[in-house]
Amino acid sequence: MSTSSFEINVYGKVQGVFFRAYTLETAEKLSLKGFVKNMNDGSVYIFVQGKLSKIEELIEWCKKGSPNAEVSNVISNEVKSSEQFTDFTIRH
Repeated sequence: MSTSSFEINVYGKVQGVFFRAYTLETAEKLSLKGFVKNMNDGSVYIFVQGKLSKIEELIEWCKKGSPNAEVSNVISNEVKSSEQFTDFTIRH
């Protein structure tokens, strides 16, 4: 299996609505690795590795997000990464 790496930035009302916890749950269900963290500008940053089709599912999920989230924009970019993650975590 070829592993892809993506950076995903999610904008809108995405902090204080359990977005990171739901992202963790969704990523684990999709067997993805990486992390999610809140950013100082109010957005959420996700670094994810795994099968491309599963990353695409996560990106689609991000467009709706957690139940109380109000996502206004999702920007995703494929990146090269030498770091290999073994799990998916919430970073602070």
